[in-house]
Amino acid sequence: MRVALLQLTSSDDPSENLKTLEPMIRDAAEGGARCIFTPEVTNCVSMNRRRQLEVLYEETDDPMLRRVREICAELRLWVNLGSLALKTRDPDGRFANRSFVIDDNGQIAARYDKIHMFDVEVTPEETYRESDGYRPGGVARTVRGPCGALGLSICYDLRFPHLYRSLAKSGAQILSVPAAFSPITGAAHWEVLLRARAIETGCFVIAAAQTGLHSSKMGKSRRTYGHSLVVAPWGEILADAGEEVGITYVDIDLLMVDKARRQVPALGHDREFDGP
Repeated sequence: MRVALLQLTSSDDPSENLKTLEPMIRDAAEGGARCIFTPEVTNCVSMNRRRQLEVLYEETDDPMLRRVREICAELRLWVNLGSLALKTRDPDGRFANRSFVIDDNGQIAARYDKIHMFDVEVTPEETYRESDGYRPGGVARTVRGPCGALGLSICYDLRFPHLYRSLAKSGAQILSVPAAFSPITGAAHWEVLLRARAIETGCFVIAAAQTGLHSSKMGKSRRTYGHSLVVAPWGEILADAGEEVGITYVDIDLLMVDKARRQVPALGHDREFDGP
């Protein structure tokens, strides 16, 4: 099964981002991909709450989600929209960071709200408080599609290995890790964490990423690391997109999952223990 990762530099203008996204999906489909993966916050990269309030939608009204569903039905393909930033009706006004799997009928096959919030001080100049603007999810999700059983996650979830072990034990063969990773943490941790999650679970890891400097009409601009990766179940890197916007293709063979898990059947070796 051929999959495609779309590496993007989304701005804080969702309508412009959709104009970039649609032709890339069509190009990926022409290139033979039947499952397409996009990064975290595909619709809007913004660090400004006022701007987000102006341009974001609730799920039922989101133009990007509606258009991608139409394209999936038209082209008979599956898309994992890595995540969309969406308005909610929560009393505190926080947004959702929500991943979607859309099937080849244009139906939403699965939703996943990011569980772990990126509340960190990378440096004194680079501080994030994701939980101020986004409310965390609380439910892990897997979904079966033409490329195999897919376990869903988003970006900072990557640092919590128990989530991925749970997804793999629930049948996931592929782990999706869409991201908008910081350049500093990306250079230090991105590749090694993705390879570790693949090795620990015997899964393919597909990580579509945002890259570069994201233009902003309001507030501070963000920079992200890029390097969308596909990692095999044994830990080999099958593709690295570097730092440029573009499409990366990989042919997935699920027999590699079975082989890795036969060689090191760690998913069946858990033991109860006391302490510490």
